[in-house]
Amino acid sequence: MIDITYKPDVYREAIAEGKIKLRKETLKLIKEGKVEKGDVLSASQIASILAVKKTPELLPLCHPIPITHVSVNWFFGEDSLGVRVTVKTTAKTGAEMEALTGVLTALLNVWDMVKKYEKDEKGQYPYTLIYDVRVIKKSKQEA
Repeated sequence: MIDITYKPDVYREAIAEGKIKLRKETLKLIKEGKVEKGDVLSASQIASILAVKKTPELLPLCHPIPITHVSVNWFFGEDSLGVRVTVKTTAKTGAEMEALTGVLTALLNVWDMVKKYEKDEKGQYPYTLIYDVRVIKKSKQEA
């Protein structure tokens, strides 16, 4: 790990987002709350928040930081479902890896909950795709 012992604690915020391409029929099921496994957006929001908190357990060189806030916001496209995760902390380092982990876990959970509707007749996923995962903003305010 990088030595951050002498760095000061400062307010940090990171915002990341990503999308999952889904069939229009699947998006309709999500919007109408008719997915057999349950409420996709709520379950995936909780998965995202848990992942943010567990980021240093998943990424071995990532420092554990005190998470002070996580928000998970969804947006629908014509053929996609997008998620934006904001992570706030007062720490010596980071927040962007936590935000990215939250995004990817949310999208993976969506995929898990709707895979039944996304498979083709051979059990493959020719249409489903997680894409455009990126940090869209990172900021810190020195004390």
